[in-house]
Amino acid sequence: MSPTVRSATLRELDPVTLHDLLRLRVDVFVVEQACAYPEIDGRDAEPTTQHLWVEVDGAPVATLRVLRDESASPGAWRIGRVATHADHRGRGYAAALVAESLRRIGDARVEIEAQTYLEEWYRRFGFVRTGPDFLEDGIPHLPMRRE
Repeated sequence: MSPTVRSATLRELDPVTLHDLLRLRVDVFVVEQACAYPEIDGRDAEPTTQHLWVEVDGAPVATLRVLRDESASPGAWRIGRVATHADHRGRGYAAALVAESLRRIGDARVEIEAQTYLEEWYRRFGFVRTGPDFLEDGIPHLPMRRE
């Protein structure tokens, strides 16, 4: 059974859900991956940014955000901040979130910066590598695109 994917802009989120989504991202990216960086970067509040998540027992356990990325090309979108709580990995939650994001975006160009070990995982959604590996906060990444 597919998980229920929830979605909202920052202004539509209730304070507790916003807190839980940001805490999940900080727990995964800042604490677990030991990367000190500005997790709250201002892009969450952009009017076109959508936050998607999956809940278990009323709490977010997987999340991502979708935002406009005009810097890549006119009409382009970016999927990022894909995070799943360690206790809930391997259950298809991230895949459900990415699939729902792509369904909502439609045929527009989508850019991502994937951790290199996830290159094949993202290929199954139609993403292709567009450049060489690079380090971001000490973690190997690569640029990918879906046309």
